[in-house]
Amino acid sequence: MDSYLAQLRRDVGSRLLLMPGAQVLAIDADDRILFQRSRDSGLWELPAGGAEPGDTFRSTAAREFTEETGLQVSEEDLVPFASLSLPDVHTLTYPNGDVVQCFALCFEARRWSGTLRPGEDEVLEAGFFAAPPGPLHPPTEVVLGLHAAYRASGVFQAH
Repeated sequence: MDSYLAQLRRDVGSRLLLMPGAQVLAIDADDRILFQRSRDSGLWELPAGGAEPGDTFRSTAAREFTEETGLQVSEEDLVPFASLSLPDVHTLTYPNGDVVQCFALCFEARRWSGTLRPGEDEVLEAGFFAAPPGPLHPPTEVVLGLHAAYRASGVFQAH
């Protein structure tokens, strides 16, 4: 079954679409962050994706996290720490020419279950790293900064 976005693309082609979504910054017991390398760009990023009809931000985050990593996270274990909607950072053009401006709620996760198995259709490789493993997807760089500000202040970051 096609995703909501794929269904819209049939009607509007590659034109700019506004897309709500979520990102998950997963931190393990050793304070390492889960990064994955995107099949589309080859850049390292956080597990993330777009909402489907009937989703909430939390359900989007949990579903995308599982689809991309093979790990399961409970919605109640997702802690919102920031929003990202800066059009100059979060407007993405895919290799096929499709353009989306994403509006993401960013969640921290420190508990999950399962075994890390990257989703082969979207992810080249994934792992937990003490420092970013290579060139980062620009929105990921921003989210890491938002998370650092959240941890320092305890205040939700809206950008």
